[in-house]
Parts: sequence; structure tokens; C-alpha cells
Amino acid sequence: MYNMFDFAIFTIILSAVLILYRLVVGPFVFNRILAVNFFGTKTVVVLLLIGFMYGRPDVFIDIAFVYVLINFTAVLAFLKYVESGRFDH
Repeated sequence: MYNMFDFAIFTIILSAVLILYRLVVGPFVFNRILAVNFFGTKTVVVLLLIGFMYGRPDVFIDIAFVYVLINFTAVLAFLKYVESGRFDH
């Protein structure tokens, strides 16, 4: 059972490394923002897989949900800043 979880986590971490490449090299700021959002999504999936590995998905689901809310809010705020140059308008 752990081999399946280990393989899934390894695959997700490998894709996160590729996403980090896009974060650094991305030609536009929107590519970089999308890479940060994808990285946050991969982090949530890894948190949920770890929760199922340890048999405590209820605790890790709560942590993942909070992380999703923070990631979503931060990406929207940064996009608003990039679009208008300020947060208040």
C-alpha cells in the first residue's frame, strides 16, 4: 500500500520541480502566477496523500482546506495588484 502512495508523492514532487522551472523561466508574469497556483495545488495533494498514508485524513483535510483558501486568496490578490498596480481599487 505504501508503494502506491510513495510513487504518487514522487510523481507529484517531480511535476512540482517542472513547475518551479516555469516559475523561474516563465516569459510573462502570468505564467509565474499560474506556476505558483499549480505549486499550491500540488502541495495540497501531497498533504492529502500524507494524511491517507498515516491513516489520519481528517486532520490533513482541514490543513489542506486552509492552505487552499490562503493560496486562492493570495493568487487573486496578486493578480489584482498586477492588473491595476494597487490593491485598493
